[in-house]
Amino acid sequence: MSNPTGAVTGAGPLGASNGGPPTGSLFTGPLPTGATSTGEQQRNPISRAQIETVLYRSVAGVSLIFALQSVPAMLAQFGERRPVGAFLVGLALALSILSVVIATLVRRGVRTTTTIVASVYVLALVAWPFLMLDRDAVLDGKPWIWYLCTVATSCAAIAFPLRWAAIYTVVIPVMYGIVRILPAGGQAELALALLDVVYASLLGAVVLIIIYMLRQATEAVDVAQSNALQKYALAVRQHATEVERVEVDSIVHDTVLATLLSAAGAHTPKGAELAATMARNAIARLDEAGAEPTDDVGRVPFSRLAGRIRQAAGALACTFTVTEKTIEPLTMPEQASEALYSATVQAMVNSMQHAGPIDGSLGRTVTMGATLIGGATIEISDAGVGFDLASVSSGRLGLRLSIQGRVESAGGTAEVRSSPGRGTTIAIHWPTPVLGADLDAQHGASA
Repeated sequence: MSNPTGAVTGAGPLGASNGGPPTGSLFTGPLPTGATSTGEQQRNPISRAQIETVLYRSVAGVSLIFALQSVPAMLAQFGERRPVGAFLVGLALALSILSVVIATLVRRGVRTTTTIVASVYVLALVAWPFLMLDRDAVLDGKPWIWYLCTVATSCAAIAFPLRWAAIYTVVIPVMYGIVRILPAGGQAELALALLDVVYASLLGAVVLIIIYMLRQATEAVDVAQSNALQKYALAVRQHATEVERVEVDSIVHDTVLATLLSAAGAHTPKGAELAATMARNAIARLDEAGAEPTDDVGRVPFSRLAGRIRQAAGALACTFTVTEKTIEPLTMPEQASEALYSATVQAMVNSMQHAGPIDGSLGRTVTMGATLIGGATIEISDAGVGFDLASVSSGRLGLRLSIQGRVESAGGTAEVRSSPGRGTTIAIHWPTPVLGADLDAQHGASA
């Protein structure tokens, strides 16, 4: 429901305790998910550390399966081998593989335990022929240590640098092939032994390539993420600097320059006292602008902003008709409210200074209302002399910084419509109409 209020008049200068422009930081809109104002961001879920964990646990699981698969063959060949030596070799391999499984679960000591597995397997291959009860007797079947060849090469791929892991992947199958053609290894034919060597080498090479490629890919992701975070942090700092510059420039225009003009025209004790008060207020505002910004994201009702604007209009030395439309349910961030208040006050001051006579004949109006997308619109209009937007010098700060810059920093837009002899209208929209429509559409879709 609309609530027109009629004309508000006042004869005093703008400068009441609640009528001055705001201080503090401006609302700059939401940052991307997981980011902070200092450029920090949550860790990318695809990272080298997490991929390594997946690789470790995959190798540990495969190692455990192959170890269990070798148990029947080990028990079947136990009678042909020296009991103590065979038991110690089996126990050493079992404990080392079990240590890998435990290390992957607790995420500590994985490289150490995989190095132990790779080393113990080499010793087991070297000792294999010497642990037979009869070195000339032909082993019945394939040596049970064959099932752990892939386990050893996979552990080497985890534990060693690429070059040494590649060498290990070739040398270990060749060593097994030599054992395989001996009587202690079943005295297999050369072709069969070569087939086992090629199979073990290819399987080990595939595992090594997969591990290497995943590590390279995740490292590239981490580097790209780090570079993106650095660029984002730089962009955030630059944006913060620009917002601070807009705020300081606005303060200089709104208060410091006005104070200097007031002091230059102060020819009476009362005028000098007013100029001194304005100077103290300007210094206080500059001090507050230089303070650390807060992270206050509290929301305030739009009706409070409307009341402050009404009070500011009443403090001006000309008549503004203030109209409020459907503002009660609307709330907005406090920083955005402050920015919209300052921009509105500056627009009214500009109208008073440049539009023409202040006797009420120009029909100056301020219209405030909520939009259907949960935003706000404030229009400041007059029927004054108007001006040509294209002819406004870039050195004029009133429109560019005190109004448009403030509103844009708060996530809104300020549209200026004027032409010579046809008056001026400044329409402030918060948030920007496109952004608000997108948010409303997303909300409707989720509902």
